[in-house]
Amino acid sequence: MQSYPQGGGMSMEARFFSFVLALVVCTCTGASYRTANFIVTASTATMAKQVAHAAEFYRKKQAIEWLGYEIPKWQTPCPIHVKSGRAIGAAGSTSFSFEHGLPSDWEMHVQGTPARILDSVIPHEVTHTVFASHFRQPLPRWADEGACTTTEHLTERQKQHVLLHKYLSSGRGIPFNRMFRLSQYPTDILPLYAQGYSVARFLIAQGGKQMFIRFLETGIKSRNWDNAVTKHYGFSDLSDLQLKWNDWVRRGSPKIQLPSAKTQLVSNKLTSKLTSKPTRALVPIGFRKEND
Repeated sequence: MQSYPQGGGMSMEARFFSFVLALVVCTCTGASYRTANFIVTASTATMAKQVAHAAEFYRKKQAIEWLGYEIPKWQTPCPIHVKSGRAIGAAGSTSFSFEHGLPSDWEMHVQGTPARILDSVIPHEVTHTVFASHFRQPLPRWADEGACTTTEHLTERQKQHVLLHKYLSSGRGIPFNRMFRLSQYPTDILPLYAQGYSVARFLIAQGGKQMFIRFLETGIKSRNWDNAVTKHYGFSDLSDLQLKWNDWVRRGSPKIQLPSAKTQLVSNKLTSKLTSKPTRALVPIGFRKEND
Protein backbone atom coordinates (compact mmCIF):
# COMPACT_ATOMS: atom_id res chain seq x y z
CA MET A 1 0.00 0.00 0.00
CA GLN A 2 1.53 3.29 -1.10
CA SER A 3 1.07 6.43 0.94
CA TYR A 4 0.59 9.49 -1.22
CA PRO A 5 0.25 12.76 0.70
CA GLN A 6 -0.96 15.75 -1.31
CA GLY A 7 0.15 19.32 -0.63
CA GLY A 8 -2.20 22.26 -0.69
CA GLY A 9 0.32 24.85 -1.82
CA MET A 10 -1.88 27.89 -1.55
CA SER A 11 0.56 30.82 -1.60
CA MET A 12 3.22 32.90 0.16
CA GLU A 13 6.37 31.49 1.72
CA ALA A 14 5.46 32.47 5.25
CA ARG A 15 2.24 30.50 5.01
CA PHE A 16 3.94 27.41 3.70
CA PHE A 17 6.74 27.22 6.23
CA SER A 18 4.31 27.69 9.11
CA PHE A 19 1.92 25.18 7.56
CA VAL A 20 2.69 22.15 9.74
CA LEU A 21 2.35 24.14 12.93
CA ALA A 22 -0.79 25.90 11.76
CA LEU A 23 -2.60 22.70 10.91
CA VAL A 24 -2.38 21.20 14.39
CA VAL A 25 -5.94 20.21 15.13
CA CYS A 26 -7.51 21.66 18.22
CA THR A 27 -8.29 19.00 20.81
CA CYS A 28 -11.42 20.76 21.97
CA THR A 29 -14.78 19.50 20.84
CA GLY A 30 -16.01 21.02 17.57
CA ALA A 31 -19.10 20.68 15.46
CA SER A 32 -19.39 17.97 12.80
CA TYR A 33 -21.44 17.60 9.64
CA ARG A 34 -21.63 14.59 7.35
CA THR A 35 -22.54 14.20 3.70
CA ALA A 36 -22.28 11.20 1.37
CA ASN A 37 -18.52 11.63 0.83
CA PHE A 38 -17.25 13.93 3.59
CA ILE A 39 -17.25 14.25 7.37
CA VAL A 40 -16.37 17.81 8.36
CA THR A 41 -15.24 18.97 11.77
CA ALA A 42 -15.13 22.73 12.39
CA SER A 43 -15.46 25.20 15.23
CA THR A 44 -19.11 25.92 14.44
CA ALA A 45 -21.99 23.92 13.02
CA THR A 46 -22.54 26.53 10.31
CA MET A 47 -18.95 26.34 9.10
CA ALA A 48 -18.96 22.54 9.14
CA LYS A 49 -22.14 22.46 7.04
CA GLN A 50 -20.86 25.05 4.56
CA VAL A 51 -17.58 23.21 4.04
CA ALA A 52 -19.30 19.85 3.63
CA HIS A 53 -21.71 21.14 1.00
CA ALA A 54 -18.92 23.02 -0.78
CA ALA A 55 -16.82 19.84 -0.88
CA GLU A 56 -19.67 17.85 -2.41
CA PHE A 57 -20.37 20.64 -4.90
CA TYR A 58 -16.75 20.83 -6.08
CA ARG A 59 -16.34 17.05 -6.10
CA LYS A 60 -19.11 16.85 -8.71
CA LYS A 61 -18.20 20.05 -10.56
CA GLN A 62 -14.50 19.29 -10.94
CA ALA A 63 -15.11 15.69 -11.97
CA ILE A 64 -17.48 16.72 -14.75
CA GLU A 65 -15.23 19.55 -15.96
CA TRP A 66 -11.95 17.61 -15.91
CA LEU A 67 -13.10 14.03 -16.52
CA GLY A 68 -16.48 14.33 -18.20
CA TYR A 69 -18.21 12.07 -15.68
CA GLU A 70 -19.15 11.98 -12.00
CA ILE A 71 -16.94 9.80 -9.85
CA PRO A 72 -18.71 7.10 -7.81
CA LYS A 73 -19.41 7.50 -4.12
CA TRP A 74 -16.41 6.55 -2.02
CA GLN A 75 -16.63 3.50 0.22
CA THR A 76 -15.59 5.59 3.20
CA PRO A 77 -16.06 9.36 3.54
CA CYS A 78 -13.12 11.76 3.62
CA PRO A 79 -12.63 13.52 6.96
CA ILE A 80 -12.08 17.28 6.65
CA HIS A 81 -10.62 19.17 9.61
CA VAL A 82 -11.24 22.92 9.43
CA LYS A 83 -9.24 25.67 11.12
CA SER A 84 -10.79 29.04 10.30
CA GLY A 85 -10.20 32.59 11.43
CA ARG A 86 -9.81 36.13 10.16
CA ALA A 87 -6.01 36.18 10.48
CA ILE A 88 -5.26 32.63 9.32
CA GLY A 89 -3.51 32.17 5.98
CA ALA A 90 -5.11 29.94 3.37
CA ALA A 91 -3.57 26.47 3.11
CA GLY A 92 -4.59 22.85 2.79
CA SER A 93 -3.30 19.31 2.87
CA THR A 94 -4.84 16.07 1.66
CA SER A 95 -3.40 12.60 2.14
CA PHE A 96 -4.52 9.17 1.05
CA SER A 97 -3.17 5.76 0.12
CA PHE A 98 -3.60 3.58 -2.93
CA GLU A 99 -4.69 0.04 -2.09
CA HIS A 100 -5.41 -2.38 -4.94
CA GLY A 101 -5.56 0.57 -7.31
CA LEU A 102 -8.13 2.46 -5.25
CA PRO A 103 -7.56 5.56 -3.11
CA SER A 104 -8.36 5.09 0.57
CA ASP A 105 -7.52 6.42 4.03
CA TRP A 106 -8.54 9.95 3.08
CA GLU A 107 -7.51 12.78 5.40
CA MET A 108 -7.92 16.49 4.63
CA HIS A 109 -6.94 19.57 6.61
CA VAL A 110 -7.94 23.06 5.51
CA GLN A 111 -7.34 26.46 7.04
CA GLY A 112 -7.87 30.15 6.30
CA THR A 113 -10.58 32.74 6.43
CA PRO A 114 -14.05 31.27 5.84
CA ALA A 115 -14.17 32.89 2.39
CA ARG A 116 -10.78 31.53 1.25
CA ILE A 117 -11.54 28.08 2.62
CA LEU A 118 -14.75 27.90 0.61
CA ASP A 119 -13.57 29.48 -2.65
CA SER A 120 -9.94 28.34 -2.84
CA VAL A 121 -8.77 25.71 -0.37
CA ILE A 122 -11.71 23.33 -0.72
CA PRO A 123 -11.77 23.44 -4.56
CA HIS A 124 -8.01 22.83 -4.62
CA GLU A 125 -7.97 19.95 -2.16
CA VAL A 126 -11.11 18.28 -3.49
CA THR A 127 -9.64 18.32 -7.00
CA HIS A 128 -6.73 16.27 -5.63
CA THR A 129 -9.24 13.62 -4.58
CA VAL A 130 -10.99 13.72 -7.97
CA PHE A 131 -7.68 13.12 -9.76
CA ALA A 132 -6.80 10.29 -7.37
CA SER A 133 -10.15 8.62 -8.02
CA HIS A 134 -9.57 8.79 -11.78
CA PHE A 135 -5.87 8.03 -12.19
CA ARG A 136 -5.59 5.56 -9.29
CA GLN A 137 -1.90 6.34 -8.99
CA PRO A 138 0.29 9.34 -8.14
CA LEU A 139 0.52 12.18 -10.65
CA PRO A 140 3.62 14.21 -11.45
CA ARG A 141 3.78 16.83 -8.73
CA TRP A 142 3.79 19.80 -11.10
CA ALA A 143 0.63 18.61 -12.84
CA ASP A 144 -1.24 17.72 -9.67
CA GLU A 145 -0.49 20.96 -7.85
CA GLY A 146 -0.62 23.09 -10.98
CA ALA A 147 -4.01 21.85 -12.14
CA CYS A 148 -5.50 22.08 -8.65
CA THR A 149 -4.28 25.66 -8.32
CA THR A 150 -6.29 26.63 -11.40
CA THR A 151 -9.45 25.97 -9.36
CA GLU A 152 -8.64 28.62 -6.75
CA HIS A 153 -10.04 32.14 -6.47
CA LEU A 154 -8.53 34.73 -8.82
CA THR A 155 -6.75 36.53 -5.99
CA GLU A 156 -4.86 33.35 -5.05
CA ARG A 157 -3.98 32.58 -8.67
CA GLN A 158 -2.66 36.10 -9.19
CA LYS A 159 -0.30 35.60 -6.26
CA GLN A 160 1.18 32.56 -8.00
CA HIS A 161 1.65 34.61 -11.17
CA VAL A 162 3.63 37.24 -9.26
CA LEU A 163 5.70 34.60 -7.48
CA LEU A 164 6.51 32.88 -10.78
CA HIS A 165 8.27 35.97 -12.12
CA LYS A 166 10.16 36.29 -8.84
CA TYR A 167 11.40 32.70 -9.02
CA LEU A 168 12.29 32.78 -12.72
CA SER A 169 14.20 36.05 -12.40
CA SER A 170 16.20 34.68 -9.47
CA GLY A 171 17.22 31.45 -11.20
CA ARG A 172 14.82 29.21 -9.29
CA GLY A 173 12.91 27.95 -12.32
CA ILE A 174 12.78 24.19 -12.92
CA PRO A 175 13.86 22.79 -16.32
CA PHE A 176 10.97 20.94 -17.93
CA ASN A 177 12.94 17.74 -18.51
CA ARG A 178 13.30 17.58 -14.71
CA MET A 179 9.96 19.03 -13.63
CA PHE A 180 7.86 16.67 -15.74
CA ARG A 181 9.48 13.64 -14.11
CA LEU A 182 9.31 14.74 -10.49
CA SER A 183 7.37 12.23 -8.42
CA GLN A 184 8.33 13.83 -5.10
CA TYR A 185 8.40 17.41 -3.95
CA PRO A 186 11.79 19.11 -4.54
CA THR A 187 13.68 20.76 -1.71
CA ASP A 188 12.89 24.17 -3.19
CA ILE A 189 9.18 23.47 -3.30
CA LEU A 190 7.55 26.86 -3.79
CA PRO A 191 8.68 27.39 -7.41
CA LEU A 192 7.04 24.05 -8.25
CA TYR A 193 3.63 25.42 -7.30
CA ALA A 194 3.99 28.66 -9.25
CA GLN A 195 5.59 27.08 -12.31
CA GLY A 196 3.30 24.07 -12.26
CA TYR A 197 0.27 26.34 -12.15
CA SER A 198 1.55 28.43 -15.07
CA VAL A 199 2.39 25.42 -17.24
CA ALA A 200 -0.94 23.75 -16.47
CA ARG A 201 -2.75 26.96 -17.34
CA PHE A 202 -0.76 27.27 -20.59
CA LEU A 203 -1.57 23.71 -21.67
CA ILE A 204 -5.22 23.86 -20.62
CA ALA A 205 -5.59 27.00 -22.73
CA GLN A 206 -4.45 24.98 -25.76
CA GLY A 207 -7.28 22.48 -25.65
CA GLY A 208 -9.24 22.43 -22.43
CA LYS A 209 -9.21 20.46 -19.20
CA GLN A 210 -10.13 17.05 -20.60
CA MET A 211 -7.35 17.21 -23.19
CA PHE A 212 -4.99 17.98 -20.33
CA ILE A 213 -6.18 14.83 -18.57
CA ARG A 214 -5.61 12.76 -21.72
CA PHE A 215 -2.14 14.23 -22.00
CA LEU A 216 -1.34 13.17 -18.44
CA GLU A 217 -2.71 9.70 -19.09
CA THR A 218 -0.43 9.30 -22.11
CA GLY A 219 2.64 10.62 -20.31
CA ILE A 220 2.09 8.50 -17.21
CA LYS A 221 1.46 5.35 -19.21
CA SER A 222 4.35 5.77 -21.66
CA ARG A 223 6.74 7.64 -19.37
CA ASN A 224 7.68 9.56 -22.50
CA TRP A 225 6.63 13.15 -21.99
CA ASP A 226 8.24 14.31 -25.22
CA ASN A 227 5.95 12.05 -27.22
CA ALA A 228 2.95 12.93 -25.05
CA VAL A 229 3.36 16.66 -25.58
CA THR A 230 3.77 16.11 -29.32
CA LYS A 231 0.73 13.85 -29.57
CA HIS A 232 -1.67 16.10 -27.70
CA TYR A 233 -0.33 19.62 -28.23
CA GLY A 234 1.89 19.53 -31.30
CA PHE A 235 5.11 20.67 -29.62
CA SER A 236 8.17 18.83 -30.91
CA ASP A 237 9.37 17.93 -27.40
CA LEU A 238 9.59 19.29 -23.86
CA SER A 239 12.31 21.74 -24.87
CA ASP A 240 10.04 23.19 -27.53
CA LEU A 241 7.21 23.45 -24.99
CA GLN A 242 9.52 25.20 -22.55
CA LEU A 243 10.60 27.74 -25.17
CA LYS A 244 7.00 28.49 -26.16
CA TRP A 245 5.93 28.72 -22.53
CA ASN A 246 8.84 31.02 -21.67
CA ASP A 247 7.85 33.34 -24.50
CA TRP A 248 4.23 33.33 -23.30
CA VAL A 249 5.32 34.18 -19.75
CA ARG A 250 7.58 36.99 -20.99
CA ARG A 251 4.58 38.48 -22.79
CA GLY A 252 2.65 38.54 -19.53
CA SER A 253 0.83 35.20 -19.90
CA PRO A 254 -1.90 36.64 -22.15
CA LYS A 255 -5.14 34.85 -22.89
CA ILE A 256 -4.66 32.26 -25.63
CA GLN A 257 -7.18 32.44 -28.44
CA LEU A 258 -8.32 28.97 -29.45
CA PRO A 259 -9.38 28.28 -33.06
CA SER A 260 -12.96 29.30 -33.79
CA ALA A 261 -15.61 26.61 -34.10
CA LYS A 262 -15.66 27.17 -37.88
CA THR A 263 -11.89 26.83 -38.16
CA GLN A 264 -11.95 23.74 -35.98
CA LEU A 265 -14.69 22.21 -38.14
CA VAL A 266 -12.62 22.74 -41.30
CA SER A 267 -9.59 21.25 -39.56
CA ASN A 268 -11.61 18.24 -38.48
CA LYS A 269 -12.82 17.68 -42.05
CA LEU A 270 -9.29 17.88 -43.41
CA THR A 271 -8.03 15.32 -40.89
CA SER A 272 -11.05 13.04 -40.78
CA LYS A 273 -9.61 10.76 -43.45
CA LEU A 274 -6.52 10.15 -41.35
CA THR A 275 -8.37 8.16 -38.73
CA SER A 276 -11.75 6.55 -38.29
CA LYS A 277 -11.26 5.61 -34.66
CA PRO A 278 -13.66 7.63 -32.45
CA THR A 279 -12.33 9.56 -29.50
CA ARG A 280 -12.88 7.41 -26.44
CA ALA A 281 -14.75 8.82 -23.50
CA LEU A 282 -12.85 9.49 -20.32
CA VAL A 283 -13.44 6.61 -17.93
CA PRO A 284 -11.64 5.59 -14.76
CA ILE A 285 -8.38 3.92 -15.70
CA GLY A 286 -9.19 0.77 -13.78
CA PHE A 287 -12.33 0.20 -15.85
CA ARG A 288 -10.76 0.38 -19.31
CA LYS A 289 -10.22 -2.42 -21.74
CA GLU A 290 -6.63 -3.47 -22.28
CA ASN A 291 -6.41 -1.99 -25.77
CA ASP A 292 -7.73 1.44 -24.77
